[in-house]
Amino acid sequence: MPREFKPFVYILASKRNGTLHIGVTSDLIARIYQHRNETFEGFTKQHSIKRLVWFEVHEDMEAAIIREKQLKKWNRAWKIRLIEEGNPNWRDLAKDLGFESLG
Repeated sequence: MPREFKPFVYILASKRNGTLHIGVTSDLIARIYQHRNETFEGFTKQHSIKRLVWFEVHEDMEAAIIREKQLKKWNRAWKIRLIEEGNPNWRDLAKDLGFESLG
């Protein structure tokens, strides 16, 4: 069965209350793999940001990009509140997608 591709907005963290990264992708599994294996140079690799702590699916990429830009403008406290509303223990949600938990 082919994998369904949908636009996702996601938040990664280096650890609980650590450095955050907000991104958008049409293939969440592939993107998490890229972050976990540090396939790209940049911010997430520099800060070892690999833990998926929040995500939401959108109907189209335009809506996902608008939401990503909105979240990036939020202050840190709002982002943390968003994460903790659905994931109060900052559990690594990538485990539910078949990845090994980062603890």
